[in-house]
Amino acid sequence: MTSTHWGTYRVHTKDGSVTALEGFERDEDPSPIGQGIVDVLDGPLRIKAPMVRRGWLESGPGNAEGGRGADEFVEVSWPRAIALVTGELNRVRDRYGNQAIYGGSYGWSSAGRFHHAQSQLKRFLNSIGGYTYSLNTYSYAAAEVTLPYVLGDFYSMVNGATSWDVIKDHTDLFVAFGGAPVKNGQVTNGGVGRHVQKQGMLDAAANGVKVVNVSPLRSDVLDEMDADWFAIYPGSDVALLLGIAHTLQEEKLADTEFLSTYTVGYDRFLQYLLGKTDGIVKSREWAEGKTGMPASRIRDLARDMARQRTMISVSWSLTRQDSGEQPFWAATAVASMLGQMGLPGGGIGFGYSAMNAIGANYQGVPGASLPQGKNPIKSFIPVARVTDLLLQPGEQFEYNGVTGMYPEIKLVYWVGGNPFHHHQDLVRLRRAWQKPDTVIVHEWCWNAQAKHADIVLPAATFLERNDIASSSRDPFLVYMQKAAEPVGLSMTDYEIFSELAQELGSREVFTEGRNEEQWLNIIYDETRQKAGESGIELPGFKDFKAKGWFENSMPNEPKIFLKNFRDDPKGSALRTPSGKIEIFSEVVAGFGYEECPGFPYWNDPKEWLGQESPEYPLHLISNQPKTKLHSQLDHCQRRFKSDPLIGNIAG
Repeated sequence: MTSTHWGTYRVHTKDGSVTALEGFERDEDPSPIGQGIVDVLDGPLRIKAPMVRRGWLESGPGNAEGGRGADEFVEVSWPRAIALVTGELNRVRDRYGNQAIYGGSYGWSSAGRFHHAQSQLKRFLNSIGGYTYSLNTYSYAAAEVTLPYVLGDFYSMVNGATSWDVIKDHTDLFVAFGGAPVKNGQVTNGGVGRHVQKQGMLDAAANGVKVVNVSPLRSDVLDEMDADWFAIYPGSDVALLLGIAHTLQEEKLADTEFLSTYTVGYDRFLQYLLGKTDGIVKSREWAEGKTGMPASRIRDLARDMARQRTMISVSWSLTRQDSGEQPFWAATAVASMLGQMGLPGGGIGFGYSAMNAIGANYQGVPGASLPQGKNPIKSFIPVARVTDLLLQPGEQFEYNGVTGMYPEIKLVYWVGGNPFHHHQDLVRLRRAWQKPDTVIVHEWCWNAQAKHADIVLPAATFLERNDIASSSRDPFLVYMQKAAEPVGLSMTDYEIFSELAQELGSREVFTEGRNEEQWLNIIYDETRQKAGESGIELPGFKDFKAKGWFENSMPNEPKIFLKNFRDDPKGSALRTPSGKIEIFSEVVAGFGYEECPGFPYWNDPKEWLGQESPEYPLHLISNQPKTKLHSQLDHCQRRFKSDPLIGNIAG
């Protein structure tokens, strides 16, 4: 057995080598992504020994001046690699302080709770004095920061999405801003035991739920759902929502009783909507100019939403754009105007099909994980500001009502992720990546991140170690059994950090004298205790390992988002200052951000089709592949050509 973020599998081996991954028998819709590991586990792009960029090895640490991503790599022994890494960590700590180290782990490297790359890196760096860290996620950072001011918190709003079972039975109209691409619904961080997202969508469509796909991409909704497609200009969702809101107000379709009982600040928003604050009425005609969608269609959509039980779905992707907080806020305002929040099948949901778990109807297993320790360093950045961090040391930045400052980073240590996949501006990132003195990564294959490093330490994959997969968003607990020995000289991140900690004098702090098996026992025991407190009885660790998996079969009531709040707005008040939905937030308004005045607000994007530009007449959208989680395993099942960075490796 093994588990991944995209599914659980039975692993087939022969003579110590992995030959196939077979979908878990409890999963009716297994993801094909897992098969990609088979032909690349020991393939041409596997990193089999410690490697050092020649320019760094010969000239020492410093600005790479274009060398990262261009130089060849030299193989070194593990003792030399350990000495190089510890020597550089000591140099930077002694000369510049621990805030000069950026711990940049961000990625989906393993579903396991022990060999979780971020936890391993952060625990190690904390054991030697800390590091500059990042806050939030690329997936939904703007919403993650904003929604607590609007709805009281973020994660319970995401995890508490109305179940597909409820949508199937009660929703008439499902309006998907940013679509609901089922390819993303293959995954859940921490592991997937059974895929339910696709079937939930198909069942809803089969039961008569009408779908509107508001996206530049028709493929963002399953063909079987026969969706109406509104191909608005990319990045113009807020303008469409404001046009809908104005139509609801103009045609007296807004639920004034709901607004007065469950929300605050609608009057302030209304002044903006009617153009009283800036002289611009946010009518459907105005929205047509911003979105490219005819005003008559905007009017018809608004009427359809008001006369039917409507679920507004907001894709996580809408936060990854200029003013990415506004689509979530504007959609919440429109849902409030419709007055269906807390009703079966109505209201709003965030991230349907962003993960398999969103809208699923089961109870997850509350799990434990590797403790990360305490970071004494207070310097941080918002996660997507890494290029600013490297290019603009000493400059101030504004974030969530506070002012921070970018420290000067001399060393980047990255484990379990590839910023060259998920960052916004790769040209600027590559320029910024030349600035630090040293970049150290743990990686198993030659991706862009590894090629832009100075020291590359070969890491074992999830098939080459034991672990426990657990997600609070999934009912399955899976024992990830080691299926093969690590290829070449690869080691697990834990083994690598243990060796480094030994040389740095922090081994006892990092390992607490435990090996992998002992940590797994502790993590399982803590998980078993947490589960018991929730009424879930887990078997003993020995029995769990023997079977390979556990499913929480406790019955779970279908979720209806904000039902308790609607039923009892005082007893189940939201965690906002008013206890209500804040269409206008005094707190956010107090930050003084011109582009975010405290209510849903339209800002023209810096680049978009709604602004005629002879220089840039096209908007290119490159969608994610259907058969991958982002770009993981992108190098599988293809013939390899010689890579100049790999082919020139010298001993």
